[in-house]
This record gives sequence, structure tokens and C-alpha cells, in this order.
Amino acid sequence: MQLVHPLIWWLWALLLATFVIRADNILIAAAVACAVTLVVVKLKNDNYWSKSFALSIRLALLIIVVRMLIAITIGVPMPGQILFRIPSITLPSWMVGIRIGGDVTSQRLTSTFHEVIIIATVILLCGAANSLASPHRMIRSLPKAMYNLGVALSVATSVLPQIVKSIGRIQSAKRLRGQKTRGIRAWRGIALPLLEESLERALDLATAMEARGYGYHGKTTKYRVEPFTFIDLVMIASGVYLVLLSATLLSHFGVVVLALFSLVIVASPIAIVKR
Repeated sequence: MQLVHPLIWWLWALLLATFVIRADNILIAAAVACAVTLVVVKLKNDNYWSKSFALSIRLALLIIVVRMLIAITIGVPMPGQILFRIPSITLPSWMVGIRIGGDVTSQRLTSTFHEVIIIATVILLCGAANSLASPHRMIRSLPKAMYNLGVALSVATSVLPQIVKSIGRIQSAKRLRGQKTRGIRAWRGIALPLLEESLERALDLATAMEARGYGYHGKTTKYRVEPFTFIDLVMIASGVYLVLLSATLLSHFGVVVLALFSLVIVASPIAIVKR
């Protein structure tokens, strides 16, 4: 087992999102969402970017709830079995075709739920790529001509997580001393140590970068772009296979078989990728 190129995770997620949108089936979308969640749980590490998938799950659930509430209260009249009624509001004549309240039909809810599950799955796929792909490795994989830009971006993206860690350390130290760590007055005692630590870290970083010759444009360098591996090609090939043959597989084997097949394909990185 080996590591995956950071760009491969994003390509893999985009291919799976294309597959889900083309398949346009709620069972297939649910299978892909379950599989990608399992992949993230098995392969994520303890780095700060790995926690972004939990935010993606919350965002997806929020979108589902909000979209369903909008479908119940506001929408275009649709035929189907009437499930329940809510008080309606009379709208102006120029808003014909739109109503607030009234009859809520089964077709209205099922079509909205179908739509929002597809959207939620795409959000989970993007969150999975963001959680599994190291931003530092991704920046280091930029072409040689963009090396200095990559270093600058790598430093910039690490500032906020380091500040959060510093605040946590300062608060822990204040708790051990029996001091308060919440409230505006407590933050006054946190700001000064945080500023001192940030300045010390910036000076240490500048010294280290200068010692390593950052900004020197010489002829030779040991910088090498991270190469693609066989595992990377297998992951991309599986995504392309699902995108190109989704219609054929759906017509020959049906929705259930395609959903199980996509579940296995999407979850396959668990067996071949190093954590």
C-alpha cells in the first residue's frame, strides 16, 4: 500500500460526482455517499484538514433540511397524492405558478428529496477530497516554475491552524494556573502571549528559509514534482469507468446491481491506499 498523489483525490471526487449526476438515481447516490464516508473514516489522519469532512456532513444535512422545508412551504403546484395541507397565502397575479402553502403532494416531496440527495452527495465528495488530500503535499506537487509560489502558499495556509493551536496551548496553561479562559478580559491575557509566540515563529521561519536559500534563483535544485503512481492511475481509471459506462451498466444490470458495484468501486481505496 502507498500514498495517493494529492491531486488524485480531487480528480477521483470530481469523476464520482460526474457519475452520480449522470446516473441521477437516489439509490446510487446513497451508495456512493456511504462508500466515500467509509473511505474517509478509514484513511483520514489527525491533521487539521482531515476534520473538514465533518463540516461537509453538517452542511449536507443542513441543505437537505432547508430544501425540504422550502419544498413544503414554497413551490410550484405538482400533481400526486395529497399528504397534508398547510395554510396558504394569496400571491399577486404576476407571481402566477408559485404558491406559499397549500396542498403538499407526494410527488413534490419525492422529487425534491431526489434532487437534494444528489446535491448532498456531491458536497460529501468535495469534502472527502478536501479531507484526504494534504494541502501541503498538493502545493509541493506544483510544477517547478511555481515552486516559490507553492512555498508561499504553504506558509500562508499553515498560519491559521498554528494560531488555533497556540491559543489552545495558552488557554491550557492559564487553566493550570487557575485563571479564566473565557470572556473579553480573558482574551486580553491571551492576545499578548499569542503575539509573542507568532513573532518568534515568524522569525524562526524566516531564518530557516534564508538558511535553505529561499529566493535564490540558481541553476541546480533538488526540487522534484511528486510523480503519479500505479495506484493513482487505478483510482482515476475506476472513476472514468463509472462515468463512461454508467448508462450501459444501468440498462443491463439495473439500479441495485449498479449501486452495489459503485459501492465496491468507491470503497476500493481502503484496500490499496496507505493511511
